[in-house]
Order: sequence, then C-alpha cells, then structure tokens
Amino acid sequence: MPRILAIDYGAKRTGLAVTDPLGMIASPLETVRSHDLFDFLKSYFEKEDVSEVVIGMPKNTDGSPTNATPLVEAAVNRFRKLFPGKKLFLHDERFTSRMAMDAMIAGGMKKKDRQDKGNVDKVSAAIILQSYLETKI
Repeated sequence: MPRILAIDYGAKRTGLAVTDPLGMIASPLETVRSHDLFDFLKSYFEKEDVSEVVIGMPKNTDGSPTNATPLVEAAVNRFRKLFPGKKLFLHDERFTSRMAMDAMIAGGMKKKDRQDKGNVDKVSAAIILQSYLETKI
C-alpha cells in the first residue's frame, strides 16, 4: 500500500516523516537541508509508493501567517510544479516543535540528542503527519 509523507519545511533544514505501509503509524524519516529537499523527494518517490504529501503550514496562535509562511508557500508552489501528479495537503503546524521536544523528553531521549535540531525537525514532521492521519479517521 502507498505511504503518506509529511514535510516540516524550514529555512535551513526540513524534517520528513512517513507512514508505515498500512498508512496507520507516523514515524520520523530523515532531516535534509532545505535546498536539497526536492532532489531527495525525487529519489524517494522513485523508490517508494507515496500517495499523499502533507506539508506543515506555519501559523500564529491567532491563525494569521508567520514570517515563515511565505517560505513554505514558495516550497509548496515548487512542489506542485515538480510533482503535479502528487496529492498535496497543507496542515496546521502550530506548536509542533514544542510538542516534538516534549515527546523526545517523554521518550527518554538524551539531552545531547534533543539539542540536535535535525531530530526536532523530523519528530515535528511525524507529529504533523500523525495529526493529519487523525483528521482522516
């Protein structure tokens, strides 16, 4: 069965998460440099069957755009041009970085590993993906 991929796009790094083949469980996949994201996706889509892609959309607590929103919108536009056949969904990513840090602490991750921002990014992507999966139930 095809997987669902989530993207937590950032200025420097992008966190990625993917579902299991049954599409039920979200797991962190990788952190890539943002300028390498589309090359990574092209390669990944050639190896794996991905039916949907979810991109976290940054918003302020009141729902208004953040200073990162235009950056993510540009990535969304580029994704649509490069992969026109892929289903793309935008999902609210408010508080995911804080939730990722809390999840890593609860999971017993060492402080040194929690300080690696790449770990925060891919766990954030997994939280975005899990939240998206819950809206589909």
